[in-house]
Amino acid sequence: MPAYSRLIPQAFALAIGVAGGVGAYLLGLPLPWMLGPMIVNTVAAMLCAPVAGPDGLRFYVIPIIGVMLGSSITPEIFGLLGTWLITLALLPFFLACAAGISFAVYKRIGGYDAVTAFYAAMPGGINEMLILGAEAGGNERRIALAHAARVLIIIVFVALFFGLFVGVSSGGPDAPQWIGLYEISLIDYLILGLCAVAGAILGKRLGLPASPVFGPMILSGIAHIAGWVTVAPPTLFVVAAQITIGTIIGTRFIGATMAEVRKDIGLSAIASLLMLIAAIGFAEAIAWISGVPLAQAFLAFSPGGLTEMSLLTLAMGQDVTYVSVMHIIRITLVIAIAPFVFKWARRWF
Repeated sequence: MPAYSRLIPQAFALAIGVAGGVGAYLLGLPLPWMLGPMIVNTVAAMLCAPVAGPDGLRFYVIPIIGVMLGSSITPEIFGLLGTWLITLALLPFFLACAAGISFAVYKRIGGYDAVTAFYAAMPGGINEMLILGAEAGGNERRIALAHAARVLIIIVFVALFFGLFVGVSSGGPDAPQWIGLYEISLIDYLILGLCAVAGAILGKRLGLPASPVFGPMILSGIAHIAGWVTVAPPTLFVVAAQITIGTIIGTRFIGATMAEVRKDIGLSAIASLLMLIAAIGFAEAIAWISGVPLAQAFLAFSPGGLTEMSLLTLAMGQDVTYVSVMHIIRITLVIAIAPFVFKWARRWF
């Protein structure tokens, strides 16, 4: 197939993603530039529209989000590290609870085989769980759909809940936080660009979890704490990155039959809802014991994607570093422990 033939469906997906983002922005939805493209491309994929995910762009746009998240890191954050200990101590118990609930849903209600149910239930990264599940002999398609649906459902639920019931809204070109292309200097562009490129490369070579976002986030945080740069990337770049991410998430359902989608999304909705209920319970405990704001603790334990949950945290004005670090640790723990738990539990399967 010629290269241009492969690019046309991707361009179409991005085009309707832009339209979805504009529509979500005009409707006043929270995080519109990611939520809008995600929803319209999910619908398009289910209707068998000629769309395709621009996955090749992911490596280029994710570092932009990492640099933006790093710009929120301040020296004052280090004084709050002691309040994170309770969250870190409860995180493994939450992961065990969330994974156990999800496994029961996929195994008992969905009738999945034990391997597929196990790796579909793990609240880790979609790519890592797909690789581990395939190596163990699980159904790759069901595992991929389960995790794609989990991320989609949790992001939509959390974003709409805080937008409609808590009143969180996103800014636009007229909002104070909008950073124009000409509002930062050439030196700022060079430093932010270096943080993005070097962070992504170093993160991958060092084997950091979620390296395309975590590496740039670390370097950007260092640059901002040191005072080498004091601004975030231009908002237009961040909007473009969010549209691309939302489009990629929405197009993950391409090729799925309606029967598969109904069953897998239905099961994922049940599992995700139960995980969110567990997250609320643990967040209540953290807020009561350590004084961390309830919304912040809830975002830290909501098992969506790292990038997406960090963006939601930023939109809510909560501590992005706290939430991002907790999600990085969550993903790392699941990736590191899941294979050993699977080997131990296989006798019961």
